[in-house]
Amino acid sequence: MVRRVSAAVADSHHLLVQAGTGTGKSLGYLVPTMMHAVTAGERVVVSTATLALQRQILTKDAPLAADAVEQVTGLRPELRLLKGWQNYLCRHRVGGGYPEDEADTLFSASQATTRRVGSAATTGVGEQVVRLREWAGQTSTGDRDDLVPGVSDRAWAQVSVSRAECLGSSCPLVDECFPQLARAAAAEADVVVTNHAMLGVAASGNPNVLPEHSVLVVDEAHELADRVRAQGTVALSAAAVARVAATARAQAGVLVADLEEAGRHLQLALADLPDGRLAEGVPPGLRAALAALDAAGRQVLTDTREAAKAKGAAEAGGVALARTAVADLVEAVERMTSDSVDTRRDVAWVERPRMGAEPPRLTLAPVDVAGSVADTLLADRAAVLTSATLSLGGSFEPMARALGLTLADEPWEGLDVGTPFDYARQGILYTPTHLPRPGSGISEAALDEVLALTEASRGGMLGLFSSRRAAEEAAELLRRATDLTVYAQGDDQLPTLVEAFAAEEDACLVGTLSLWQGVDVPGRTCRLVIIDRIPFPRPDDPVAQARSEAVEAAGGNGFMSVSATHAALLLAQGAGRLVRRSEDRGVVAILDPRLLTARYGTFLARSVPPLWPTRDRGVVLGALARLAGQE
Repeated sequence: MVRRVSAAVADSHHLLVQAGTGTGKSLGYLVPTMMHAVTAGERVVVSTATLALQRQILTKDAPLAADAVEQVTGLRPELRLLKGWQNYLCRHRVGGGYPEDEADTLFSASQATTRRVGSAATTGVGEQVVRLREWAGQTSTGDRDDLVPGVSDRAWAQVSVSRAECLGSSCPLVDECFPQLARAAAAEADVVVTNHAMLGVAASGNPNVLPEHSVLVVDEAHELADRVRAQGTVALSAAAVARVAATARAQAGVLVADLEEAGRHLQLALADLPDGRLAEGVPPGLRAALAALDAAGRQVLTDTREAAKAKGAAEAGGVALARTAVADLVEAVERMTSDSVDTRRDVAWVERPRMGAEPPRLTLAPVDVAGSVADTLLADRAAVLTSATLSLGGSFEPMARALGLTLADEPWEGLDVGTPFDYARQGILYTPTHLPRPGSGISEAALDEVLALTEASRGGMLGLFSSRRAAEEAAELLRRATDLTVYAQGDDQLPTLVEAFAAEEDACLVGTLSLWQGVDVPGRTCRLVIIDRIPFPRPDDPVAQARSEAVEAAGGNGFMSVSATHAALLLAQGAGRLVRRSEDRGVVAILDPRLLTARYGTFLARSVPPLWPTRDRGVVLGALARLAGQE
């Protein structure tokens, strides 16, 4: 891997590297890219999808690699961490330079047209903010992830601002600004470590969020396309419009009656539409409501900018919050009223969150992100994209298409560095073909199989289910029929559940997609992984539908390119939870006979680790019983 990464960087081409757990892939790309950085004087950007890997690189792998590079060259590469603006504490906001969040307006307005991962819990917000203010006087980085224990999104919103809300050079504390200092340090570093969300921002039309660099390394690259798409997704509802209007009135003192009226019209237009994709484009009634909202929003934005000129320095922070909220609203509406849906660049749909408990909203997402990745992230530089799961169905081609490599000007190649594990000796892949083809829910026969396998194993089971309902039914059955400890997603925060599962050798943990990736529980604690069905996208998933249609319009196979590829990636990730160390032993049970009986089954089976395959129930139950009896 080191030799191939060195060659890719030297020749300025792109490299896909499949490197599983235990191969040392972080060192495999850090050493050659750091060598290039210090000898050629060209910056390297390394991006990860998870905080855990980012910490591993910063605290363990990068120092080791830097030691090796310094020993050979006499030059030590300088490493810096760079995140999005809102990941850093704002000293001016902590000092009272911005208004406090009141009546669920500012916090909500700042997120009205974008999706945010995480909880907006309100419990103990006051106490959390007090602790944040104390921490502000102690921290040298202002980085949210350096605060342990952490706080809720709502509390953090009281001490941070977005890039657009920042007062910039007019801020009285600009010389002490944490995000500015982080960017200045990154601009001087040899290696900058960031995250996929930042790459998504760059790919969405803001390339300047990253410092100039000639080499890009994307670890956990299988998640990049989804992260870029998430950054390009916007949502809009009448409630969001109302929150933006309230913020503009309170902080900028402008008239918002027309904007509020446009929001009510939007609510009526959305109420007339059923949930689901707007396959024929935005209908006339909704388009008219959006046009009125666009006009009203632009007027409020103009008035807010004018109000900013008349406000004093003490009010500048509040006006900046209002201006940003309105600008984000206008930008979202502008995209929704463009021809992007008609020309199939975007897909739009109506949804009613929380099973209809919340009012309807209009959501817009990019259909294909490969082009933007190729144009903004891959162009004019060498890129190394690595993960444990990049070869799907025995080929790198599906992932190369998804990541824009087939559209890039520079050539690309794929490399599988192999694995230190002997999968065929360490694990069994069990596919019970006697089970019925999965239907709308989990069948009684499949639940019986879950119970039999778990009882034979005496716990140590990680259950990966395609729906929350299936996971809940499995958890209820196991709790009723066994004396095992059963943790279920939703009982507590996911990291807490994983930690509890890892600490108890005979416990069970069941959940949905959040558990399919990133759960690293080696040893006997995870000796049985159960997957209830092949994880195809939902048939009514708007983005999957639109992507499939685009592939078919270009003459390709939409099902194989989108649905089967999506399922193959998740199966590879899910099955990969079993063997994490060379001593691990166990069973992966995929309770879906289509893996062996359907035409696409071979493609999917080639994507999972090469465990010893069987459909013999007795053999598997016996193996699990022997594992359960080990000392």
